[in-house]
Amino acid sequence: MHTRSTPRPRPRRHRRTRARSVIRTTAGFLAAAALLVSACSAGNSTTSAGGAVEAALAELPRSTPPALTSYYGQRLRWRDCGAPGFQCATMKAPLDYDDPGAGDVRLAVARKKATGKGEPLGSLMVNPGGPGGSAVGYLQQYAGVGYPERVRARYDMVAMDPRGVARSEPVECLSGRQMDAYTQTDQTPDDEKERNALVAADRKFAEGCGTRSARLLRHVSTVEAARDMDILRAVLGDRKLTYVGASYGTFLGATYAGLFPRRVGRMVLDGAMDPSLDARRLNLDQTAGFETAFQAFAKDCVRHADCPLGGRGTTPARVGDRLQAFFRKVDAHPVPTGDTDGRKLGEALATTGVIASMYDEGAWGQLRRALTSAMRKNDGAGLLSLADSYYERDASGRYSNLMMANAAVNCLDLPPAFTGPEDVQKALPAFEKASPVFGPALAWATLNCTYWPVRATGEPHRIEAEGAAPIVVVGTVRDPATPYRWAESLAAQLSSARLLTYDGDGHTAYGRGSVCIDSAIDTYLLRGTPPPPGKRCS
Repeated sequence: MHTRSTPRPRPRRHRRTRARSVIRTTAGFLAAAALLVSACSAGNSTTSAGGAVEAALAELPRSTPPALTSYYGQRLRWRDCGAPGFQCATMKAPLDYDDPGAGDVRLAVARKKATGKGEPLGSLMVNPGGPGGSAVGYLQQYAGVGYPERVRARYDMVAMDPRGVARSEPVECLSGRQMDAYTQTDQTPDDEKERNALVAADRKFAEGCGTRSARLLRHVSTVEAARDMDILRAVLGDRKLTYVGASYGTFLGATYAGLFPRRVGRMVLDGAMDPSLDARRLNLDQTAGFETAFQAFAKDCVRHADCPLGGRGTTPARVGDRLQAFFRKVDAHPVPTGDTDGRKLGEALATTGVIASMYDEGAWGQLRRALTSAMRKNDGAGLLSLADSYYERDASGRYSNLMMANAAVNCLDLPPAFTGPEDVQKALPAFEKASPVFGPALAWATLNCTYWPVRATGEPHRIEAEGAAPIVVVGTVRDPATPYRWAESLAAQLSSARLLTYDGDGHTAYGRGSVCIDSAIDTYLLRGTPPPPGKRCS
């Protein structure tokens, strides 16, 4: 999910989500993001597409299996990272936990030692989401220097890129040129020819992953990544895991809690996902979440003189109509961007640029300027820059593996949302109702897992984590990528959860300017005291 994560619309993979920066979504501050893709409600009990009540994630045996002893007993060799104050190491984990003798996967780990004189509290592991976001990059660029000083004073700040991500044997699928073509594929097909082109693009992406990452592709699930986290906990010498996860990082953290409830220390799940939902429901909910964020943007936009979508008094619906008209225009006649590789701004990249800006209200001004340039000056450079930031494409045309890892994890964690284009076509009215602006694009964005070269190993499930210490679940009321009701649902599932609510905009809440939120989380991390039931901040 834009979890991407984590979804994103071709944007795809918004299922999980992401985080903060000037558009606070990629580059170094991925706190979640981009889930969108495959998807990304709540009630205390949920059902799958088939209607059966989902079982809870089962706790693993408390004793370490003999076949894993060498992994749990390994010693890391720390070395200089090239970033002042940070150390890096490589940790081994079994490629296949069901067959530990089948080989290893090498995982990148980084840390920054506690800086203060107070009593050390052990390690604080962080994950920014995605799936596909680099936790090591997030640690070095944000958490290790930007988390509150009093937290960094007491904890060794630690991160590990999950298997298949960034520095941890990254999943690879397409070249930079191929990714350029993929991200420009029309995501709202108008006829059979365009539908066939979309299907062909998804097939090529999936086949590329299957060819280039055949060894790893069956072993990048969230369950396996959570088990890797437990090895790291032990290797670091911590009796329990202290953890802050954002967006998809909440699903990863909750999965850890379900597997190892009695090893949970202080755990914060910010921008929570709901593990009990299937891929179609996830994506539909997230589509509604992006519509909620767009409504807030629209109301803000028309208050500014530079809003190209209307002036004061223009309704959000009318703002949406004008944005849709712009999307149709660039679909028919792409706008020049000045890009050295010759890319123009078509509907796919324009939609991605807008969606990327929904993650953080701090990007709304940049979005207004980019839309003004594209709509009034025939210059798509601003929106292209936003889309490139979202996809983590650099000026040389190289992409990080964010999108590739995002798809690999999402498509392994849940069965595909749709069986084919005809299935998507039938679902379009529901997606268009959830979001007139983004619905069609996000519906079609879920199609990629349909052609995935390996079968999903996961299913929707509840996570109860009976026996875990108090877990703080954080939800933002107008979060586009992880709707607030997901936080409500996860908090209802977890036996020891405390729900902390941020009545605000943007994706995730910690470190976004709310003194109330930050104080509650800092107090919990430092003292172990969770916020009181019903705690609400603005």
